[in-house]
Amino acid sequence: MDPKILLVPAVVLILGWFGVGIIYNLRHGEAILRWMQNGLPRVGQKTTLRWLGSSVAQLVIARARGPIRSLETLLVLAPRDVPWLWLLSSLQGRRDTLIFRAQLGIPPLMDLELVDPVSWTGRSALKQAVEKGWVSQPYHNLQLLAAPGQLQLAQETLDRLDATARELSPEYHRFSLRRDSPHLELHLGFPNPRQTDPAQFFDALISLARAIGERG
Repeated sequence: MDPKILLVPAVVLILGWFGVGIIYNLRHGEAILRWMQNGLPRVGQKTTLRWLGSSVAQLVIARARGPIRSLETLLVLAPRDVPWLWLLSSLQGRRDTLIFRAQLGIPPLMDLELVDPVSWTGRSALKQAVEKGWVSQPYHNLQLLAAPGQLQLAQETLDRLDATARELSPEYHRFSLRRDSPHLELHLGFPNPRQTDPAQFFDALISLARAIGERG
């Protein structure tokens, strides 16, 4: 059989997959963005939005209010437009991920990482922490990492924040605190717009930022 006979169907299949993948990601991302419109103003009124390709949307609030000074939000979607990348990312555990990077009015007192080693962002953070010589221990089915001698303080910090953090999300791929900006970085799955109130969701994010700054 002439290989050229199979070439045309293969090209059509790839282009069709590419088109369907882009449309799905854009529609899925836009649905989350519409949902966020009813909650983000609680953090700050002016939000800048741009798409970084078909798989990442970036929202920036340069001047937030309350305990959050500025907030970058990333909607990172699985690369559904390229079949081999989608397959590879699925095997690596990559899922649609919502990322918050916040500069706080009162920064945390220490650096720590709480990661899910199964998630793609958790694995990356775990690798970086180990390369810096951080030590780890299990924490609520996740892995807690901090500099040597700081694990006990890290656990006490998370114990204090736990109830407030769970109001935002019951599960995290990554929960990061830094004394340098961004002071707070959160990676979690996309919320369900049909089941989650956006105002309550972002109020919970504000409450978490406020709790991080509490010193008592």
